[in-house]
Amino acid sequence: MLDNATISKLNDLGLFGMVSALNDQFESTHFSSLSFEERLGLLVDCEIANRDSKRLITRLKGAKLRHNATIEDINFHSNRSLNKALIMNLGSSQWVNSKQNILITGPTGVGKSYLACALAHSAIRNGHTAVYKLFSRLLRELAIAKADGRYHRVLCQLLRFEVLIIDDFCLTQLKASETMDLMEVIEDRSERRSTIVTSQLPIKQWHQMLSDPTMADAILDRLIHNSHTINLTGESMRKAKKSESSTIDQIQESK
Repeated sequence: MLDNATISKLNDLGLFGMVSALNDQFESTHFSSLSFEERLGLLVDCEIANRDSKRLITRLKGAKLRHNATIEDINFHSNRSLNKALIMNLGSSQWVNSKQNILITGPTGVGKSYLACALAHSAIRNGHTAVYKLFSRLLRELAIAKADGRYHRVLCQLLRFEVLIIDDFCLTQLKASETMDLMEVIEDRSERRSTIVTSQLPIKQWHQMLSDPTMADAILDRLIHNSHTINLTGESMRKAKKSESSTIDQIQESK
């Protein structure tokens, strides 16, 4: 058995993955035939895997995604005009490396937010950072920050995330100050970071929801340029699930 003092030193160094792997090696006979170099290599691999896992947990916690969604759990069989090849390609997160945006539109309940969170989750698994923001709350957060002197700090915090989800974009007409705040966020991220936008409104209607036409042109030009657009169709997934659940209940009651 490995000396307790050595285990203690490894723990002091924060090599917790290596400590766990060492204990596994000493408690099993499967490793006895391996050379020192092979066993050391396994220890290093376990330490790296442990640190990667912790970083993933930290990034997911910081993202505050609305849905615990993954690409693997997306329902491609429902009639929503969802291009599986495109989604799986976006799952590689090359769009984040290329500083591209994703614009997702469609009626309520078709899974826009879920899809946005799934794509952000893939980006996080691929080593990127992301954060979810409901659009109305983002505007409120910026307005409060402007009032108490934290505006620049909040903008910098948003910019640190490689992926920003703006959910439920432009459900109501924006005020001039809100359009200006949105411009600040989008201008900061343009060609430097990636943004996912979801909206019930078609992209062609976004312009009229922004108070200043000139600023609207600038915002949309930065968002739409170099972006992937996904237009979901069909009935609400929530309605379909409720109907399915009701049908199952009726079947069970009839038995």
